Amino acid sequence: MTVEFRLLANDLGGRARAGELRTLHGVAQTPAFMPVGTQGTVKAMTPAEMQALGVSIVLANTYHLHLRPGEEVVRELGGLHRFAAWPGAILTDSGGFQVFSLADLCAVTEEGVRFRSHLDGTPLLLTPESSLAIQAALGSDVAMVLDVCPAYGAERAEVERAVEITARWAERSLQAAAPGQAIFGIVQGGVHEELRRRSAAQITALPFAGYALGGLSVGEPNAEVRRIAAFAADLLPADKARYVMGMGTPEDLLDLVGMGIDMFDCVLPTRNARNGTLFTSRGKLSIKRAEHARDPRPIDSDCACYTCRNFSRAYLRHLYRAGEILAARLHTGHNLHFYLDLMRRARAAILAGGFEAFRRETLAGFEDEPADGDTVAGD
Repeated sequence: MTVEFRLLANDLGGRARAGELRTLHGVAQTPAFMPVGTQGTVKAMTPAEMQALGVSIVLANTYHLHLRPGEEVVRELGGLHRFAAWPGAILTDSGGFQVFSLADLCAVTEEGVRFRSHLDGTPLLLTPESSLAIQAALGSDVAMVLDVCPAYGAERAEVERAVEITARWAERSLQAAAPGQAIFGIVQGGVHEELRRRSAAQITALPFAGYALGGLSVGEPNAEVRRIAAFAADLLPADKARYVMGMGTPEDLLDLVGMGIDMFDCVLPTRNARNGTLFTSRGKLSIKRAEHARDPRPIDSDCACYTCRNFSRAYLRHLYRAGEILAARLHTGHNLHFYLDLMRRARAAILAGGFEAFRRETLAGFEDEPADGDTVAGD
């Protein structure tokens, strides 16, 4: 196996875990947040800057890289690690979520999912086998199986069908895996505990390198997400990595770590950064607000990132309002540092046996600014 998970510690009296995901491109200490590099790049960041932040693993997107530049181009140029000049580990998703959310007129059959490219309308077919073949050509360290992810609110019969097709596709994925390809299986089932239990039994019966909970970021209310995540986390093997896909906020991550989840990815820190929303130890901050126009303080006085060590809120607001590219870069560096540091501190608390106290104290400090009030006349 080219990927190995080692569980190192459990929080005293809790479910939080600290471990290591060992890959051919380094070790990711868990709990781990994976920045999203959809097109083979984390927006606004260079690989060197990512390394300096302490990023050990990133997520790249099979669907988008298949459409452009194409996996054969990436393979010819040495694989995604060399193509993107990224020395750390890479997890690629299956492309299924993007097919369901972006593609036009997608149709699921036993064979796979037929859809039209969101770029030019070209008819395409993605199967469990072709998804893994694309990911093998990209050369990722961890590949995800193709699954069916119904939207929140789907009829129970539709969710049940998704569970059964996901299970059959999981078996086909293992049979189609390239030699040494490390694959994670995905548990579906929507907000239905019975279907989650059935899916977990089906997927964990197969020898995957790790296991993920899918379908928890498709429109569910927060209370439902936490209820199902808490229920389903305990259905995953303790000796393998546990991954919740597509989540989330800092509050989400701390709660999910407390449920025993090891790995996360989300576009929030990078997307919000480009939109002028910054994460701090006191909650979210909108740099667009007029009150920051002459504010000499850093984004977060408790943050040691490059942005906070060197730049004022006033300067960052100026850059953002002027449309300067540097605003996106400095904001993104800060938000990613915040997420990564949150996971580092969570891991330290687990190893010290005090995660629950750390979680409560950290959450208590979050007091988001009021809604964006950057509407001062003439500003």
